[in-house]
Amino acid sequence: MWTTSATIIFVLYLLFLVYPIINVTRQALYVDDKLSLGNFVTFFSESYYANTLWNSFKVSLTATFFAVFLGTTLAYLFSMFKFKGKKILQILIIIASMSAPFIGAYSWILLLGRNGVITNWLVTYLNFPRIDIYGFSGIVLVFTLQLFPLVFLYVSGAMQSIDSSILEAAESMGSKGFKRIFNVIIPLLTPTLLASALLVFMRSFADFGTPMLIGEGYRTFPVLIYTEFVSEVGGNAAFASSLAIVAIVIALTIFLAQRYIANMFSFSISSLHPIVPKKLTTGKNILVYIFVYGIVFLAILPQLYLTYTSFLKTSGMIFVPGYSLDSYRIAFNRMGTAIFNTFRIPLMALIIVLVFATLVAYLAVRKKNTITSMIDTLSMIPYIVPGTVLGIAFLSSFNTGIAGTGLLTITGTAFIMVMSLSIRRLPYTIRSSVASLLQIDPSIEEAAESLGSSRINTFIKITIPMMLSGIISGAILSWITMISELSTSILLYNVRTRTMSVAIYTEVLRGNYGVAAALSTLLTIITVISLLLFMKISKRDNIML
Repeated sequence: MWTTSATIIFVLYLLFLVYPIINVTRQALYVDDKLSLGNFVTFFSESYYANTLWNSFKVSLTATFFAVFLGTTLAYLFSMFKFKGKKILQILIIIASMSAPFIGAYSWILLLGRNGVITNWLVTYLNFPRIDIYGFSGIVLVFTLQLFPLVFLYVSGAMQSIDSSILEAAESMGSKGFKRIFNVIIPLLTPTLLASALLVFMRSFADFGTPMLIGEGYRTFPVLIYTEFVSEVGGNAAFASSLAIVAIVIALTIFLAQRYIANMFSFSISSLHPIVPKKLTTGKNILVYIFVYGIVFLAILPQLYLTYTSFLKTSGMIFVPGYSLDSYRIAFNRMGTAIFNTFRIPLMALIIVLVFATLVAYLAVRKKNTITSMIDTLSMIPYIVPGTVLGIAFLSSFNTGIAGTGLLTITGTAFIMVMSLSIRRLPYTIRSSVASLLQIDPSIEEAAESLGSSRINTFIKITIPMMLSGIISGAILSWITMISELSTSILLYNVRTRTMSVAIYTEVLRGNYGVAAALSTLLTIITVISLLLFMKISKRDNIML
């Protein structure tokens, strides 16, 4: 059974991951069936393309810096001090982290755009000059507020593992306040900070929707890849493929560098005496409340305002006085298929994820060999490959079937979207399942087999039930990211397979702000319900695996 399962999984990875990436590489390197580096020479020799890549680095690095600063500061305050409302604030932070970034970009346009509600108020009542939310500053704002919660969740978990006796010893030796933070706490948090910084950087570097909506003339690398591939005047698939290879190489290089640096700073620590939050003096307490509640409010403000605007009367891009449910009626009447697809396509992908993640986790932990090690390695590749790149790889590989044979001609079908979502989101459930399986003593399975239970029966009736919490937790995380997926879906969808995230994006571009707000609110509600379900099943207050 396990040999057969490993072989099938390995073949499927070859078909739906390795082959598309190889095909994109071939398309980038071969021009008129001849090996050529012309596409790469064009990219690196023309300043427009090089500047686009530099723009992505500037945006991602700046957003990473601010996200790490805000997330680490919040995690420190939550761990070290007592204040009211921590539980609610944590839930709000998690909700802010799980919504699609492009929805945040759309919300900030409504708030701080040229005709935004805050912009108009500042201009009318305080005579402020009109705020320019578009371009570099707007993208950084959206990424920072969207991604700092991920740093907060990582660092909060790491703070729980710090033994309070270390901090007390440092304080007894004269290391207090900021000195203790920089000399003791930050060095202890370094591996976690590196991991969270990588996650923030990779997400911001690969994001397509935010710079497309709010960037205007500020072009980033994912937007360049998309526009080169789907250009109305004849997209250059070969050049887009070369850009995709550049993106993969950059992502892989950064990932490996982070792993290498993290290993240099890795250490183990056991917390026998966890940090106990302390009360603050009145003055400091007020400052903590202002900072914590202020940052969380800014992070959740886009969802709050979108929900509010979804009940306003609208006429295209204009909100008129009065309230109405017309936006929701239009959304259900005109976008009913998109809403249905948001459940149908991710659910089909989720079934595949559940089955394959469980098998891959078991093979990687209990049946280690060359093939299972390769499968485990392959399963992490989608974690670092940008969604736009994977979308191009799928389109290029399955438009005319494998190698032009017509076999697996799935472009334009729901199946290609199901497989792309499955491949991209498998790592979440695999890692959660592996973590759960590592906590199960193999002697339990051996005892069952010694009592006459077959290996398959033991796996189904004993191992899987014991892994279930990890499997379900990872599956819900996969589900949440699937329903808000845009960068891959925007390339693979058609009128029959359009999802809510694609519909929101297209409605914003068309200026139908009311419908977009209604769809965004529905998507947020689905996300919140999924998060609450995750917390109930996993009995955890955060989403880090």
